[in-house]
Amino acid sequence: MNQKSIYDLSRIERYMMQMRPVLSKKALFSDGTKDYRSPAEPRENDKVTIRFRTKRDNVDMVWLCSREKKQRMKRTETKWDFDYYSVEIQLGSEPFFYYFKVVTGILECYYDRYGVNDKPREEYYFCIVPGFSTPEWAKGAVMYQILVDRFYNGNPAGDVLDGEYYYVDGPTKHVENWAHCPQGISVREFYGGDLEGVRQKLDYLQELGIEVLYFNPLFVSPSNHKYDCQDYDYIDPHVSNIVVDEGAVLPEGCKDNTQAARYITRVTDKRNLEASNAYFAKFVEEVHAHGMKIILDGVFNHCGSFHKWLDREKLYEQQGGYAPGAYVSGESPYRDFFAFQNQEAWPDNGSYEGWWGFETLPKLNYEGSQELWNYVLDIGRKWVSPPYNVDGWRLDVAADLGHSPEVNHRFWKEFRKAVKEANPNAVILAEHYGDPKSWLLGDEWDTIMNYDAFMEPVTWFLTGMEKHSDDYREDLLGNAESFWGAMRHHTSSFSMPSWQVAMNELSNHDHSRFLTRTNHKVGRTNTLGPQAAEQGINKAVFREGVVIQMTWTGAPTIYYGDEAGVCGFTDPDNRRTYPWGHEDQVLLAFHKDIIRLRRENEELRIGSLKMLENDYNFISYGRFNRKGQCAILINNNYHPITKEIHVWEIGTPKTGKMKVILQSRDDGYCMEGAEYEIRAGKVLIEMPQTSATILKYVEE
Repeated sequence: MNQKSIYDLSRIERYMMQMRPVLSKKALFSDGTKDYRSPAEPRENDKVTIRFRTKRDNVDMVWLCSREKKQRMKRTETKWDFDYYSVEIQLGSEPFFYYFKVVTGILECYYDRYGVNDKPREEYYFCIVPGFSTPEWAKGAVMYQILVDRFYNGNPAGDVLDGEYYYVDGPTKHVENWAHCPQGISVREFYGGDLEGVRQKLDYLQELGIEVLYFNPLFVSPSNHKYDCQDYDYIDPHVSNIVVDEGAVLPEGCKDNTQAARYITRVTDKRNLEASNAYFAKFVEEVHAHGMKIILDGVFNHCGSFHKWLDREKLYEQQGGYAPGAYVSGESPYRDFFAFQNQEAWPDNGSYEGWWGFETLPKLNYEGSQELWNYVLDIGRKWVSPPYNVDGWRLDVAADLGHSPEVNHRFWKEFRKAVKEANPNAVILAEHYGDPKSWLLGDEWDTIMNYDAFMEPVTWFLTGMEKHSDDYREDLLGNAESFWGAMRHHTSSFSMPSWQVAMNELSNHDHSRFLTRTNHKVGRTNTLGPQAAEQGINKAVFREGVVIQMTWTGAPTIYYGDEAGVCGFTDPDNRRTYPWGHEDQVLLAFHKDIIRLRRENEELRIGSLKMLENDYNFISYGRFNRKGQCAILINNNYHPITKEIHVWEIGTPKTGKMKVILQSRDDGYCMEGAEYEIRAGKVLIEMPQTSATILKYVEE
């Protein structure tokens, strides 16, 4: 033991000899919710009141510390077992970073985004970004992701036909069997799902409790996933509305798309394109009338080789009325939209840069063309404005756009300005892996798809599986310490406005279905076969995951079909069709009930979150505000356990009752459960194996 350690122990001993109360570190709390920051989303030059919670009569002083100074906080309220300290600060225009210093006797500690520590940690400072806010409708909203081709076929007349055109080493194929599992290269296999199909199922989505529809790309595109855009100005008529349907499909064995007359008419004839957009505008109106919002997927890092700006397939050349594509002619007005390595290779210049080297995904050259830059900004404005009025953007591979961080950040700053000027209530969220902090400073993205601070920690803890089902880690299965370490670390990249709208998914179009991960099978459909994705699944563990998803800070986002029990390995198997008429009715009812609970209990939607007791294969946490307090308990063990939970930490009185409002079990779930006495601020509860319990404080 070093000299410093001996000295510290001596100080503590002297402190204890004075009979001072022991510092209750578990009582210390603050965050960015409206209970601890007022206003929660201040403007530039606003005055802000910041609050901090301690145990009653437990500390001598609390300091608010920033990079510039520290201010002593004043005790302004005492409620039940807590004291609340407050201080008012004056903001400027720059982000304000802060943490707390707590002093009692000769002891002191610090509190930041990560929790309690013995020294300040700059990477975990709280942050207020003056002028940054996110839409109220998006905070904690329940979202639903739809890959439209696989959801429901409402208008077979618009189906992609067998041999309609040639793409990725083969002709298109219309899949007749809706239950057929996608296999191999399936980008040119179409099941026929469309917007009319979604429209016909709006009552279902409304009954499920969905508040926001997030669509994978809908713009004109040759693939079923549509991440290879052909025209940003129009919704694909195949999924919307075709009014002129003339011409033949490709002759058998033909690879030349200049002969794909039916396809050319469908996607380049302005009558179809305008009719498609008109249908979409009416569709958005009907979605809004059902009380739901719409988020579109914007793929602006790259487009597709079919795009009218490139026209590698010479589709637009055949139609006429379009400017020549950059592949076709060196005189094209779109030449600078792409980075060509060979400036002498026209006509038919294939030397353009492809994203990740794929010639079907030409990367857009923002550095080389201000016209391209302005065009995409106009697209950002267009779809959130009348007559379309969509409610936000999800941005594909957003960190890849451009060829340098400087260009990337400059573009997204301008994109945000353009979108928010057109529709101040639009949300901007981005696909991103890694630390997003530099994009979440209030002038670029609102938030991200939450992989690092939700999908991955939940998956590792509950299943031990990597999110693609490519690996199994027994050391992470049930590892509560790793779970909370990852959650607290990665959450520190978010300010509260960003965290409350972060897209929390268990599954999506890029990763294996969460239900499949519960079987611990490592592999993909090409190695194990699609049937293996359904073998050995554990629906009880899946329900645990849904409980976490629906009680966590952020916007829980259901990937279509998860609520019905759809399985699948990673792409393409994760893109199976919705099983209409064959849903798992228990899982479906479970989703409806827990979504209703989330919407009825404000603390589950926008309240504070605090870690409680944890153990191997067991985690617990609280969601709370001044209106209500809930404790969420997850037992991932294959045996019952008894746990004592310190619910006083989430603001309950030391005596009273907590009631089970939902419990999932091996055999299903229930909405009514026992009441538990709160004794000395604690609840003793026995939990079944592989179960999740939501307890709510009952005011007497």
